[in-house]
Amino acid sequence: MTSVRLVFAYGVAGLVALSLSAVHVEAAGPQQPTQAASAQAGSAETAELVDQYCIRCHNADRTSGGLALDAMDLSSVSDNVEVWEKAVRKLRARAMPPANRPRPDEAGYETILAYLESSLDRVAATDPDPGRTDTFRRLNRTEYQNAIRDLLALDVDVTALLPRDDAAYGFDNVSLAGLSPTLMERYLSAAQKISRLAVGSEVPAPGSQVIVVPVDLTQEDHFDGLPFGSRGGTVFTHNFPTDGSYTITVRLARNRNENVEGLTSPHDMEILLDGERLQLFPIVPNRNRLGGYYADEGVDEGLEVQLPVSAGPHVVGVTFLRRSSAVFESTRQPYQARFNMDRHPRQQPAVYSVAVAGPFEQFGPGATPSRDRIFTCSPAAPADEAGCASEILSNLAQRAYRRPVTQQDLDVLLGFYANASAEGGFEAGIEMALRALLTSTEFIFRIERDPDGLSSRTAYRISDLELASRLSFFIWSSIPDDELLELATSGRLTDPDVLDAQVRRLLADPRAEALTTNFAGQWLHLRNLDAVTPNLRLFPDFDDNLRQGFRRETEMLFESIHREDRSVLDLINADYTFLNERLAKHYGVPNVYGDRFRRVSLGPNSPRAGLLGHGSVLTVTSYATRTSPVLRGEWILDNLLGMPPGDPPPNVPELEEPPPGQAPGSMRERMIQHRVNPVCATCHELMDPAGLAMENFDAIGRWRDNSEDGSLIDASGSLPGTDGFEGVAGLRQAVLERPDVFVGRMTEKLLTYGLGRGVDYHDAPAVREIVRTAAEDDYSFSSLVLSIVRSAPFQMRRSQ
Repeated sequence: MTSVRLVFAYGVAGLVALSLSAVHVEAAGPQQPTQAASAQAGSAETAELVDQYCIRCHNADRTSGGLALDAMDLSSVSDNVEVWEKAVRKLRARAMPPANRPRPDEAGYETILAYLESSLDRVAATDPDPGRTDTFRRLNRTEYQNAIRDLLALDVDVTALLPRDDAAYGFDNVSLAGLSPTLMERYLSAAQKISRLAVGSEVPAPGSQVIVVPVDLTQEDHFDGLPFGSRGGTVFTHNFPTDGSYTITVRLARNRNENVEGLTSPHDMEILLDGERLQLFPIVPNRNRLGGYYADEGVDEGLEVQLPVSAGPHVVGVTFLRRSSAVFESTRQPYQARFNMDRHPRQQPAVYSVAVAGPFEQFGPGATPSRDRIFTCSPAAPADEAGCASEILSNLAQRAYRRPVTQQDLDVLLGFYANASAEGGFEAGIEMALRALLTSTEFIFRIERDPDGLSSRTAYRISDLELASRLSFFIWSSIPDDELLELATSGRLTDPDVLDAQVRRLLADPRAEALTTNFAGQWLHLRNLDAVTPNLRLFPDFDDNLRQGFRRETEMLFESIHREDRSVLDLINADYTFLNERLAKHYGVPNVYGDRFRRVSLGPNSPRAGLLGHGSVLTVTSYATRTSPVLRGEWILDNLLGMPPGDPPPNVPELEEPPPGQAPGSMRERMIQHRVNPVCATCHELMDPAGLAMENFDAIGRWRDNSEDGSLIDASGSLPGTDGFEGVAGLRQAVLERPDVFVGRMTEKLLTYGLGRGVDYHDAPAVREIVRTAAEDDYSFSSLVLSIVRSAPFQMRRSQ
């Protein structure tokens, strides 16, 4: 068998840090004799290990995995960077050699990795490739909404205005270079509605917004944001466009027979505005026979108030007065979920929808946060209007375009202002200019242009203004604020101390919540919870309350690690979580009461420690009728370890379901049968053992000791490179045994999200340096973000 040729041009030095100075690498000084001797000894040992454990499968004759290492020269790692980076990833996770083959000991793994990683880092430092982001990248729906919020002090829900963005590499801010004519029409329509609302222009006709409460929401207890002593209902913020007269109308939930659900005795319902009661309504049963069934006629026809409301955002609430006598009694433990008339009927009435309509009479634009933000000046006379308009539009354009405004930029906007103001006056002109600004490519797109005269595929440092946008969209999913823009405009943002201070400032800002809702929501698949509907015959205690509780628990854990600057390893082994009464009962955690989420300490070896015990993760990785070791194993391999399995081959058969009335076998037995197919076995041998270790959790995250067929669950499992473990506690420990693997994967996910492009093998040296730097601070959240922002991929770009 051919040996790997190891002819080093220079010895193995220590690991080389990849930094921004890598663009200009100074020649290393001559090695000391002792260093050269050490490097030579290390190279010989590496050659022996590769020959012993790798070449037997990866050679020209067998080419396992399509790889022939005997044809590659380890002394010229730069000739096959992509291959060796893939090898490093497998070796770092101990995924190779396979478990059924001879494997080196830990010292052997570290010897090979030290040589390969140092060599690859050296190649990257000499010839850096920071990757290339799209020149034009459209703001996604979340970024657009946040940009409107920060530009105009206006919170709008753009889900009805703009279509959902497609995702790539796990995130919806990647590969957004295009703008179809249809999508452009949507942006034009959104800009028209937003500019009118922000300026407070007169509404041509009354409008209506209908808030529909989720049908599977149980409304038997108090909801956060509503008065104590109340139960059920809903609360939301509505932007009233002008000072005027409006109506608020409520409809109650009905079953398919048009009966109001749970209405067996009188109840009281109140409508609130900004926490103040507008009116209290008695809800009285009125059941009359219609044909062959009874229906509640006219019960909710009068649930409406009409009142004058000032323009701007107001909190609308609808709820019922709590009745102490409404305690459900039965011979069996009642379900927490109550919303389905056949399996778990409501015990009391519930709100179905709330509609806010108007204005039916308008009294003026009013004083709103958006008008305060827009109208920084007010012309005292017609002669002052042009100068005031120029000031207003200049301020708005600088923030919207994320750069200093040119006279040409301003002239375009002033042209729109002049045309509209000539007919409708000063504020009509500002509204039209704002509409033009919101449809400008300078606002809708993030633009990064190559410097003039740069040769192809050259690494260069992006400008301070481009860095400011990268930073704010990474941490806030929004535009830079004035302080960040001022530093970028003056050229001071790239100063390391200034940049670090800005990163910490942005992380401390409330807008950094976007890292939780936007980044973690996609990385951990929390967004998928809305589409999850477990089979209600098998899981009758699942409702929207539980769904939202799952999401909130995971979001609050991630937020605590961010805000308290804890180690990101706490995502795996946190000894605390966040629960309310509903979720605590689901988990079997005692002494937690009320709807408020609070921090709860977990006991030693609690199965709920970290993400692996969260109902959110366990539910989105299950099917409607059962758990899925495949989905759970894939989630672990991809999101935590960075070893996503390949795409399944076509026509893969589903697990065979038992005949009706026959209990299925244990999930482990069924997966073993599935792996009999050699086409399936390759990937399932990796995924299944990780997922089966979580089999003590059912499809909605409840703990269980027995499977569907009544047999005791075997929760033994394994990860690549481990000897096996027992249950979720063993899985958690196996992930923590190699923290650099988990932190490396989280770094890759953050880079993908922050750069808006997929990471590839060129980014691996930067990822390793980020992880090494973060390790010095126990992988604290801030150290990870700071290291990413300091890295070459974040501060540099490759020309086309």
